Amino acid sequence: MSNFGRSTPLVPPLNTSAVYAIPDLDALDAIYEGTDPGFIYARDGHPNAHDLANKLTQLHSGKWGLVTGSGMAAIVAAIIPHVAAGDRVLLSSRLYGRTNKLLQELARFGVLSSVVDITNLIAVKAALEKEPCKMVIVETLSNPMCRACDIPEVAEICRGVRAKLVVDNTFASPILCRPLELGADMVMESLTKIIGGHSDLMLGYLGGSDPELFPNISSSASTWGLFASPFECWQTMRSLETLDLRVRESELNTLRVADWLVEQPGVAKVIYPGLETHPDYVLTQRTMPEGAGYMLCFELSGGRDAVNNFMRKAPGIPFCPSLGHATTTCSHPDTTSHRYDSAEEKQRQGITPGLIRLSVGCEPYETIIAEMGKGL
Repeated sequence: MSNFGRSTPLVPPLNTSAVYAIPDLDALDAIYEGTDPGFIYARDGHPNAHDLANKLTQLHSGKWGLVTGSGMAAIVAAIIPHVAAGDRVLLSSRLYGRTNKLLQELARFGVLSSVVDITNLIAVKAALEKEPCKMVIVETLSNPMCRACDIPEVAEICRGVRAKLVVDNTFASPILCRPLELGADMVMESLTKIIGGHSDLMLGYLGGSDPELFPNISSSASTWGLFASPFECWQTMRSLETLDLRVRESELNTLRVADWLVEQPGVAKVIYPGLETHPDYVLTQRTMPEGAGYMLCFELSGGRDAVNNFMRKAPGIPFCPSLGHATTTCSHPDTTSHRYDSAEEKQRQGITPGLIRLSVGCEPYETIIAEMGKGL
């Protein structure tokens, strides 16, 4: 063991050990029973995951937190301990595609699911009254159209029917929205996105407000192998030091880029909840008072050909089907995140061949619009 004397490392150390030495059986019992701190096997927990979970839980004003190997693993950790064959989960009709796919897979084990337009509170209430549900899963802002969820109202409806509300907060981060403070039971985030911020790690986070939920969730995460690697936890702790700066600069850039895009020829539509033209502008101001986020969409009049032209002529805005990088990237929902949706579903959501999703970074605003100007 290293001895630092009276000094301590400024940067938290990386602990790569998969297993920990324990002095005796009494110490082992105390760790398992939670009466003494300690670690036994890295799949169950390790110092880097512990420190990262604690930091994120503080940011979310939560009572417990867990770091997983991906955002999808965090969703699995939220669902698995709370559902059994015959139980139903209510999903927002605008959820991330892989979350929908997960519930389709769970149908093989008898777990049922239904969808509802989460922006329609009357429909949400009716759906929960018609069919009892164990859980409701929503997103703070949907992908890609940034439709907002009225988390306090949905949380109140869920409490009335004893359903747990899980909020995917990936598009917002705890800097812009803290769903637990708004009444959600659990919050999850893909740390791969803006919290990691550099597209070089893959992790997820799940946190909650009720300490009684944690033991079963933690046990299930270990059993299902949802663990997070120490190195990526260590990387994410590094990223947290600049998270506030990156989010706020990116959010400021996004509003300015949205205003600029509105004036550009060939841009048929700009979709950003920080613009008064967005259907959820007022709601977003209430649930995300710190800012409307760093994601926007814009539609090019020329359709797919115009999108190809943009991508080829603006290589400084890389086409990367992810989001949250420190610099600006773009994606194409029609052929990536919603590639396998039906034409009717794409039409319902407003996803056209000319739609580009932009993840705005924190580089100088002038750099962003200069490069985008080449594509437009």
